[in-house]
Parts: sequence; C-alpha cells; structure tokens
Amino acid sequence: MKITSSQASKMLKKLNNDYNDLMNLESLSSTFLAAVGEDVESVRPEYSYAETRAKADEINSRIRKLRHAINVFNSTTVIPEFNITIDEMLVLIPQLNAKLYRLGQMKAILPKQRQEIYGKNSTNLIDYKYANYEISDAERDYSVTADTLARAQLALDYVNANVTFEFDY
Repeated sequence: MKITSSQASKMLKKLNNDYNDLMNLESLSSTFLAAVGEDVESVRPEYSYAETRAKADEINSRIRKLRHAINVFNSTTVIPEFNITIDEMLVLIPQLNAKLYRLGQMKAILPKQRQEIYGKNSTNLIDYKYANYEISDAERDYSVTADTLARAQLALDYVNANVTFEFDY
C-alpha cells in the first residue's frame, strides 16, 4: 500500500501503543498473588506466555519494518526547495532553531551597556560591555534565519503529508 510519512508516523505511534498496552497487560497478568488456603485457580488471571511472546514479536517486527520504510523514505526523498533529503532536513531544522535562538540574543543587546559587578571584586569603576559586531547584522540574519526556518518546516510538512511511499503492512 502507498502511505505518506504522516500516515506512517501515526501507524508507528499506534503500534508502539499496542506494544506498551500488551506489556502492561503482561505485567498485570503474568504473576498473581493468592492467600494461603485460597483456591489458586479462582484468582488466576488469564495469561498465555506463548501467545503474549508471539504477539509481542509480531508487533516488534511490524515496528521494525515500518521504521525501516520511514528511514529509507527519509534518506532518499529530496525536498525540492532545499535540494536536501528529509533526514538532512531533520538535522537542519534544529540547527536553524539553535541559530535563531543565538541571533535573538545577539540582536537584543545594546551597542554599549553598563556592566554591574557585584561581590568581593566590585570596585567604584564603571565597566561597559560593548557589542563587537553590528547589531543590525544580527537583526538581518535573525530575520533571514526565521524565514528560512519557516520555509523549511512548511516544505517538510508538505512532503510528509503529500509524498507517498510503498509499505507492505
């Protein structure tokens, strides 16, 4: 069947939830307590070791196959506007976020700012901290980076929602 990356992510989430539910059920039913003198069979929860292991292995196999299909899709599908693969884009976006954060800090300072010094080493002298770069450059780069980040996120969202790949479920 043909699916999009967005659909695959939802399928993967469901498979992970199914696996976690199965493991939780196993934790609750694989062992049990019975009081001395109590009929053990009357309090024994329904549980099959073999069936649970087989079901867990089946879900894990499906998770592996789906993750592999997503990884192949991500490493081979190029986002045209940026001419990079999805997996490269998944590295680029956090890099742009970090750059945007740093540029935000750099554009928010004053060209000359009084520096307060507290503690043992404080003196009566006034120190100033100076920007060693053009703040307007940081403002310009911030704007360009913010636009690039928005375009990258939209391009990735478009590909994830519209480009399909083959997956045999």
